[in-house]
Amino acid sequence: MRFCLILLFSLVLSSAFLPANTADALCVKTKKANLRKGPGTQYEKLWQVFQYMPFKQLKKQGSWYRVQDVDGDVYWLHKKLVSTDFKCAAVKKNKANLRSGPGTKHPTVPWSPVDKYFSMKVLKMKGQWVYVQDSVGDKAWIYKSLVWIQ
Repeated sequence: MRFCLILLFSLVLSSAFLPANTADALCVKTKKANLRKGPGTQYEKLWQVFQYMPFKQLKKQGSWYRVQDVDGDVYWLHKKLVSTDFKCAAVKKNKANLRSGPGTKHPTVPWSPVDKYFSMKVLKMKGQWVYVQDSVGDKAWIYKSLVWIQ
């Protein structure tokens, strides 16, 4: 019993000295979101993305997040546009097939293939397959290596 207590204390103590993970996952929750050059609406709009676009949070400054996208590009995004309540995925290849089931034996869905940057909400994972939903509510499966998940 004493050994377990010592081990538990050691784990707790050592974790206090580990660096905090500052790269949190963020998903766009609104229909559209403007990505900016700096933390404010006075900064240039560089790109506009759609619902479920995933980002990695790098920094927070007031109401703004400095974020990184699937390509490693860095932007600023207002906090009211994003959520941490669910995971999102973006296609990272030029084209990707979406299927009716988790495997290549399942047919592609009518709206497949999709282009790079197509964004989706992650519903669940099964092995190397991801069950996703797009912004209009359509659901399909996609092979995990074809998407960037945050």
